[in-house]
Formats: sequence, structure tokens, C-alpha cells
Amino acid sequence: MKYDILFNGARRNIEFTPPGDELSPVTAILDGRMIAADVAKISSGVYSILFGGRSLEATVEESAEGYLVHVAGSEFLIKIIDPRSWRGRAGGSIALEGRQQVVAPMPGKIVSVLVVAGQDVKANQGLLVIEAMKMQNEIRSPKSGAIERLLVREGQTVSAGEILAIVT
Repeated sequence: MKYDILFNGARRNIEFTPPGDELSPVTAILDGRMIAADVAKISSGVYSILFGGRSLEATVEESAEGYLVHVAGSEFLIKIIDPRSWRGRAGGSIALEGRQQVVAPMPGKIVSVLVVAGQDVKANQGLLVIEAMKMQNEIRSPKSGAIERLLVREGQTVSAGEILAIVT
């Protein structure tokens, strides 16, 4: 199951692989990085998680803005976005706020940089073009703002989840 999510306002991509049986760990790919954890539901909205040798308890509650997740003394707001509605609205987008990191959705090679540091950009404006598996994919701005920093150059090879640019 693949999802586009807003994690405390930052757009992220996550793909869950269901466990093979109840004793198998849950695996996910978050922005191109594999994550595995043992998860057990304790009660409605309460989960026990074994991750990286640490035992954590997470509570999840639904709110008007999405899901509030409380774990290890921290609170996270997660909103699940239907990818079809995200891409299907002509000119429409969710107004993201604050500093946003633009990450590579897949490993590939930067074939074109369409902006420069300091340039003002609009939401969904093309920033870079990545070539992966002989296909070119335009990476777009998640919000209107200015390019604070470009972290790649033409011809550079990038990994999935690598930060390409920062938009403020």
C-alpha cells in the first residue's frame, strides 16, 4: 500500500508491506529508506512497537486535521493524502507552510536543473529533472516560495530519499 502523507507539514512518501503472518515484522519504505518494526495492537488506538532494539508505545487518535500520534514523549500530525486527488486537481494543491525539503523519489541521475538558489517558485513548478530507468521525471515544488538551497547539480547521481533542494 503506497501513500503520500503530510508528516508535521512535510510531504513524505511511504509504502507498507503487510506482514506474512502475525509474527512477521511490519516493513515500510519511507522516502526510499527501508524500515522494519514489530508492531502489536494493545487496544483501540494503542500500539506496542519494537524498533531498533527499543520498545515504544504509540497512541493514535483521529483529529480534524488527520491523525495525532504520540510516541516517546513527542506528538506528530500525520495526514494521509489520496495520490489520485493530489495529482488530479488542475492548479490546486495543499498549501504547505514552512521550510520544505524536496527529496528524490527514486535513485537516478539529475539531467536538468530548472531553477537557481534564491529564485521565487510557485507550487507545482518544475525544479529538476531526474532520469531513472531511461525515463525522465520532473520534480516539482511542494509549495510557493523561494529556493533556499540547491543540493545537486546536473550530471549528479542521487539516491532515493536524498534531499535535492530546500524551498522556504
